[in-house]
Amino acid sequence: MISQATTFANARWRSEVPVLTGVTVSLREVKLDDAQSLFDLLSAPEVSRFIHEPPTSIQAFERFITWAQDERCRGRFVCFGVVPHGMETAVGLIHVRRLDLGFDTAEWGFVFGSAFWGTGVFAESAELVLDFAFDVIGVTRIEARVAVPNGRGNGALRKMGAVQEAVLRRAFSCNGQPVDQALWAIVDSDRLERKRAPRQRMYVH
Repeated sequence: MISQATTFANARWRSEVPVLTGVTVSLREVKLDDAQSLFDLLSAPEVSRFIHEPPTSIQAFERFITWAQDERCRGRFVCFGVVPHGMETAVGLIHVRRLDLGFDTAEWGFVFGSAFWGTGVFAESAELVLDFAFDVIGVTRIEARVAVPNGRGNGALRKMGAVQEAVLRRAFSCNGQPVDQALWAIVDSDRLERKRAPRQRMYVH
């Protein structure tokens, strides 16, 4: 477990979010230049079907990005734009949101343009964000809520080593109809065990 002193030292992310670099992607704080590409990618019906309604205009995305940066400065939220190597703008988002005062428990959420589904971009990006959440922020538990009919999203979390702990009945609105959500969680001991295991490249299908 990360010590309190280490956690305080690692709070530097509140003033400047580090770039997380993988084999095929880099993750950096979402910025205003991403608004156009994110609006184009995430407004597609197949993408927005199982998420809370995304911003409805480029200007609304810009307001969301400004809000995300303000919340990061307050130590409550960090939002990464996922940029494949060779590209300049984000093709997806992964955020981590504080659920308690100490940021011991957090919620994460993710969304990617459909052109990048099944490419391995999510799996690599998610591993980078989990390392950041547990090793830098110092969370001990991270949760996700996914609509039960969203087989792709639930399958992705299972592959990441998350455990489904509950079903939240009629907790999400999908096309105006209430649907159940699955509650998934990864705790620090799960993460340590997974990191000790041999690494395999994972793809979300």
